[in-house]
Formats: sequence, structure tokens, C-alpha cells
Amino acid sequence: MIVMQPVLEARPLDDFDLWPVADTGSAEFLALDGGLSPAEVGTAVLLVARCNGSGPDLDPEGERPPRPADPLGSFLYGLLTVEDVYAAGGLRVTDRATGIVFQPGCCDGLEDWRDWHGLAEHGGLVGYGHEPVSPVAERFGRTVRLTVNADEPDSPVIVLPVADLGGLLAGVERDLADFLGLAADWARQYLPPVHRAPVIAALARALDLPVQSAPGVPTVPDLPSEG
Repeated sequence: MIVMQPVLEARPLDDFDLWPVADTGSAEFLALDGGLSPAEVGTAVLLVARCNGSGPDLDPEGERPPRPADPLGSFLYGLLTVEDVYAAGGLRVTDRATGIVFQPGCCDGLEDWRDWHGLAEHGGLVGYGHEPVSPVAERFGRTVRLTVNADEPDSPVIVLPVADLGGLLAGVERDLADFLGLAADWARQYLPPVHRAPVIAALARALDLPVQSAPGVPTVPDLPSEG
């Protein structure tokens, strides 16, 4: 059985205390779906915010709004002011029959997960990293070949029919939408009103989803409509 999951790269939480989080322990990735606890959702929001929180307070096209002085506003500053939100991670594919796991590489971001549709429809090759680990996804005719590490001649490989990839990607989109719905509930509980809609909108961009695709999101009164 082949399983495909959207995942975020797990990183140390460093005594974070702005909201409750769940320690990821030794796990390399945090899978996103509708079954996460509120603390796990908080961890996911933390991870995405940190991906966008470094760098200068100036963008290439001009000055961004001033960084807020309060701890929460300062921490969310990058997430809420960067247009092209980045989320370290991607799609993890597991062959449960063989135990082989194809994981995102260092150059992979969850915001680009729809590139897999292009691979299925148009073929070619998509690489997700470089030495020492270079995951590569390629289409050969009616099959997709996932090489765990293209830098190793004897790397483990997962092979699946192109016809199955569409269903796997539909499942990924459901998982992401379910997670975004949980995040909307989480934001109502743990964020002040001024940050709720902007944070959910930023997360939606990081997941390449329309904001209102998530279950329950349209009922949040302070969320802006699309467009």
C-alpha cells in the first residue's frame, strides 16, 4: 500500500511559550491532516512562522511595515508580511509493503506540492535536494519512479502507476484542507482577533489552498473573502 502525506520539516521548539505546542521529539517531519491535536496544530503554525521569520525587515520592492514590539506580533511578523510564504517540507511517500520512505529534500517546500500534478500530467523529472540526499521523482510512461537518494546508485526506489498518483494527490489536498480547518479553530482559541484572519490566510498560501477550501473556515466572521 502506498501512502502520500503532506509534511512539515520538524525543528527544535526552543522553549517556545507564545501558545501550547507539542514536542516532535526525534521525528524529522510533522504530517498534516485533520487528526492533529490543538498542540500539534500549534507546532505546525510555529514551524511555518519560523520558516518566514528570519531576514531583514526590508523586502526587495520597498519597506515592509514596522516590526511590532509585542512578542506575538514580532514572532508573526515574517509570516504576515511575506507574500510568498515558504513551508519547509513537502510530500512524503511511504510504501508500507516494503518499508521504503521517499521524503522531502532540503530544496523542497510544501507550498510547491502541486508540482506533482505537473509531473503526472506532463512527465519529466522533479528534484527535491542535493548532496548528501537528493530525492528525485520521475515519470516513465505510465509509471512514476521515486528515488530516495539519486546520489546513491543502489538507492531504494518506489514505483507506482501514474493512474494512482491523482488519487494520492486528492488525498493530500483533503488532508491539507482538513488541517487548515483545524488551524482556523485553533486560531479562534489561541490568537487575538487581529491576527486570526491574516494567519489563516498566510497558512493557506503556504499550503497552496484557497482560504475558504477548509471545512469550517467560512464561518469565521473575521476571515476575508477570497479575491
